Amino acid sequence: MEVLVNIGNHFDLASSIFVAPRKGIYSFSFHVVKVYNRQTIQVSLMQNGYPVISAFAGDQDVTREAASNGVLLLMEREDKVHLKLERGNLMGGWKYSTFSGFLVFPL
Repeated sequence: MEVLVNIGNHFDLASSIFVAPRKGIYSFSFHVVKVYNRQTIQVSLMQNGYPVISAFAGDQDVTREAASNGVLLLMEREDKVHLKLERGNLMGGWKYSTFSGFLVFPL
């Protein structure tokens, strides 16, 4: 996994968890690519251990398929967000996937 931007170091690379530095409205989005293996993938964005949104890819007749989603979340200081692969396998693990988040409005 490679981190391109991590201002403030609130994304922990070892655990792949983002920890909110302050209360506010945050924007998160992700994009994942599945392998051709005739199975469905499901990826969920988790907030404090609970799924908030998911994305699915399940076409069995393509070599690669992508799934994306995004959300605005009200987060308290120290709330945690991460991605969880609920079903399936990703193309190259997380290599071809992206996860982005930023503070939109501090409260």
